[in-house]
Amino acid sequence: MGESSDLYFRQVPIGPMANFIYFIGSRATRTCVVVDPAWDTDALVRLAEADDMKIVGALVTHYHPDHCGGGMMGFRVPGGVAELIGRVDARIHVHKLEADGLKQVTGVSEGDLVRREGGDRMAIGDVEISFIHTPGHTPGSQCFLVRDRLVAGDTLFVDGCGRVDLPGGDAQQMYESLTGPLAALTDDVVLYPGHNYGPAPTSPLGTQRKTNRYLRIRSRDDWRRLMGR
Repeated sequence: MGESSDLYFRQVPIGPMANFIYFIGSRATRTCVVVDPAWDTDALVRLAEADDMKIVGALVTHYHPDHCGGGMMGFRVPGGVAELIGRVDARIHVHKLEADGLKQVTGVSEGDLVRREGGDRMAIGDVEISFIHTPGHTPGSQCFLVRDRLVAGDTLFVDGCGRVDLPGGDAQQMYESLTGPLAALTDDVVLYPGHNYGPAPTSPLGTQRKTNRYLRIRSRDDWRRLMGR
């Protein structure tokens, strides 16, 4: 991305589970949001300050603690959205089906949230972020489309897709997400996953449609066979 672009976009590896967090914002307004800000709030705030950017929001792909902080099923993650909004003047953008789970996992309040749904858009300066509801990993999983970049959380990885065997996971919903809204995106859109689980940290969707077996499914029967169901 050239400096002439208004888009501010950074992929940052963080935490012991190979997570990626993302900064998305406007160079013109010097404001940004942070996607899935778990593990190390101090590091994230320092990074934004070093880039002369003001954090004005947090976007949550789904409510699992490694993406939003807090605790679930005996597993706790430091940092997260509760700590971030205690440091900066920001609200948390979460899918409406995920909001109650996020409150339970992190302890944030309803007043801290902006409940989103698929098709919503938000603007930061001239940068527009589109919200895409992609259930499967969790009921309220969502991806964010920013120009030619897809921030996919745990819905889609480079050469993989998210688990569907955790509470709230649904294999058929994952199939519908991968073959519906994500299939409608063009080949030149670049995938930015929620974890560094693949052979590269990013990949064009056109490449993924050739190399990712979860995107080469042609029918529900093929999908059931792949998922062992």
